[in-house]
Amino acid sequence: MISLSNASPQWIEELHELWKASPESLSTEWQSFFSGFELGATPVPGDQPPEQALKLSAVQMLIHRHRDLGHLLACTDPLSPCSLEHPFLELKAFGLGQEDLDAVFPTPDLPFQSGTLREIREHLRDTYCRSIGVEFMHIQDQTAWQWLVEKMETTRNRTVFTADDRARILHRLQQATLFEEFLHKKFPGQTRFSLEGGETLIPMLDAALAGAASNGATDIILGMPHRGRLNVQAHIFGKPYGSIFAEFRETSEPGFIGDGDVKYHSGYSSDVTLPSGAVLHLSLVANPSHLEAVNPVVEGKCRARQDRLGENGTRSVLPVLIHGDAAFAGQGMVSETLNMSNLEGYGTGGTLHIVVNNQIGFTTLPADARSSRYATDVAKMLAAPIFHVHCEDPEAAVHSVRLAVDYRYRFARDVVVELICYRRYGHNEGDEPYFTQPLMYGKIKNRPPIHQVYADRMHYDGDVAELAEKMRGDVSALLESSLDGDAAAPETLFRGRWSSISQEYSEAKTATGVPHRDLVALARKISRLPDSFVPHPKVAALVNRRLDAVTAGKPIDWANAENLSFASLLSEGTSIRLSGQDCRRGTFSQRHCVLFDMMTEEAYAPLASACPGTTRFRPYDSMLSEAAVLGFEYGYALEAPESLTIWEAQYGDFANGAQVIIDQFITSGETKWGRANGLLMLLPHGYEGQGAEHSSARVERFLQLCARNNMSVAFPSTPAQYFHLLRRQARQSFRKPLVVLTPKSLLRNPLCVSQLDEFTGGWFREILPSSADPEVVGTVLLCTGKIFFELSERADREERKDIAIVRIEQLYPLRCDLLREELKKYRNARSFAWVQEEPRNMGVWTHVRPYLADIIGTEPRYVGRQDDACPAVGSNRQHKIEQEALLAEAFA
Repeated sequence: MISLSNASPQWIEELHELWKASPESLSTEWQSFFSGFELGATPVPGDQPPEQALKLSAVQMLIHRHRDLGHLLACTDPLSPCSLEHPFLELKAFGLGQEDLDAVFPTPDLPFQSGTLREIREHLRDTYCRSIGVEFMHIQDQTAWQWLVEKMETTRNRTVFTADDRARILHRLQQATLFEEFLHKKFPGQTRFSLEGGETLIPMLDAALAGAASNGATDIILGMPHRGRLNVQAHIFGKPYGSIFAEFRETSEPGFIGDGDVKYHSGYSSDVTLPSGAVLHLSLVANPSHLEAVNPVVEGKCRARQDRLGENGTRSVLPVLIHGDAAFAGQGMVSETLNMSNLEGYGTGGTLHIVVNNQIGFTTLPADARSSRYATDVAKMLAAPIFHVHCEDPEAAVHSVRLAVDYRYRFARDVVVELICYRRYGHNEGDEPYFTQPLMYGKIKNRPPIHQVYADRMHYDGDVAELAEKMRGDVSALLESSLDGDAAAPETLFRGRWSSISQEYSEAKTATGVPHRDLVALARKISRLPDSFVPHPKVAALVNRRLDAVTAGKPIDWANAENLSFASLLSEGTSIRLSGQDCRRGTFSQRHCVLFDMMTEEAYAPLASACPGTTRFRPYDSMLSEAAVLGFEYGYALEAPESLTIWEAQYGDFANGAQVIIDQFITSGETKWGRANGLLMLLPHGYEGQGAEHSSARVERFLQLCARNNMSVAFPSTPAQYFHLLRRQARQSFRKPLVVLTPKSLLRNPLCVSQLDEFTGGWFREILPSSADPEVVGTVLLCTGKIFFELSERADREERKDIAIVRIEQLYPLRCDLLREELKKYRNARSFAWVQEEPRNMGVWTHVRPYLADIIGTEPRYVGRQDDACPAVGSNRQHKIEQEALLAEAFA
């Protein structure tokens, strides 16, 4: 707000002169002030000043409304005739008429200072109502809004392309169309999810690469659904035609041992040299048929690379996401990913979104697919500019992408370009679209290919017509010559930062102990707070207790063990990223890895003091999302195998909100795409009478997904075991996802502690033996996790020397060799039982049962809750009754 109460007239006059010479040198407030001053000072000719003032106001409203609603009149739909007028934009809507068209009006906020109404309207229609419709009036950042207005209105929102530029656009369109036609002819009936109707995407991506490189990009990481994926691989990433054709013939090798995936899900990477000479590294992230699931994976992968590059990371690495219209409007992953874009722990400096709107989702029309006018309306939550562009105006599409990329680099914000096009065939090449959309496909059937439309326009504008035919011939010849060629060597997956990682799973012990003196030194270092820092008294006492436990040889609890494991890894040069809802404090107020000053609320992470050089400890409280945040961390771990990436659920039960990421990426990404991953998931689990949604991490679901050593699932029962497990995940020679069931009540159970000497040597033990005398044991109880402490406490109380309790700490891969070795000690045992808190149809029972039967030679006894439709009861009283019953049955 400008205050003139103490301003001298001379000073205001000097600012006025400066504004006239260079408006952008003043703040937006002063620019608005002087624009209004000039408008108010404009002499009004004629004998009716009030009427003329109304006309001036009407013209200003006309300008505003074209900026705001011009997109409603824009011609962007290739399947619908263009509107010539819109009631909101007609002259009569502003109290203006034909008689006013030649009247001159001041236009201080347009590129010209004054003009006739005819000129003003023509300028606005050219800018906002042709092949590009722009939504930007929802942008609240005045600087960003003004930048866009100037970029669009000074050029009438178009680029004057050179002959070479136009030839390149035409060539890209021809490549895209002829490639699809060739596949259709040579491999009839094979599913490829053709790009035909949306081929303009290829020159758009071509322009995006050039724009990113000119802004300093070195890396582009791209995520997209299956439609057009093969086309993008061929013409943007440079994947050889021969390799793609070999995939259709099924004569190519994936380059890794596993199940593989359909060709239109696979990823690809390459180094591409642009016409400018710039070299970009391109990465296309593999994606399942869950169309938008890849979005947070791309963002996480980008963020990891940006973090590694440091200060210029967001300029060097650009995330690009391609969407379908139905998926962008319909799938919640979109809004979750958009919501991460400006968060400290998840932002990537802005993402370029391209929505390929073929105006149908499988067989579902927009009227049944969304409640909003545009498929892109969800992006308004970010105040992102949205460009709607006609697919048959490739120059408008390229211009829009260039402007969008520049906006992203200027303001580090997301931006959306919607290519409104059509789908020439059905959902796939075997689908019949006339069953459900006969009229729509009647229109599409006779539409010429986009490259032909553009070539005709080039000829009309005077370009050489023979150029199109020559380029077409060159593309066709290359396709034919590549048909029977050999596929290129498969992409090397374990390269770069993965080159030191083994591709083979190993059961070899990984030494994870840390010398006593190092643990003591680290404990002291991470307990030392800045002199000016004022912690909460209870937090200060906690920090002191943790230090005292290490230095005085007192029992070490779970959170302290975790703290020591993190500190030791950081001190050895392993960066750690910890993410999840409330994870900095911890759901159960146990972690406190970030402290807050009581006077200033300034945050301080004590573990950062353990980091040498470029090593970083990055803890982030996430937004209230499981799917997008877990996908993000999976993507981060893909890019950072040398770091420890951790996602923690607020409660283990909540992981089911991310089931698509778990099923399609974490557990199967390696066997489908050859992409190993060392992501660590911490899932609080345990039955304490808190109901169905705060008891179970659904371990049975994870165990059902386990096969071929694809991941590890563990339920450590002591702080020392947890310490070694965390360190093993970072130190073992290979990378596999690790799911850890973590405690809740055990966090403060005085029995769940370890001594310091348990941390100074050894390794994580997959099977923890019983301390009972094997000679007197008649019953062996096998269990995992929290229930051990209740069984052990009861055995001690009842002095049951005849019972041995064996803990399985690693549930998968199950070390049957170690378990067999342990159980064979109990040659006098008459009963073997598996004890769990979960219902029979949940928990570990169905997973472990056949292994136990094979080892002991008979069916083990089951002790636990009966089959149920939900994990736990809602009544704490009923929970205690059930818990007592299963303990009694175990000791019967």
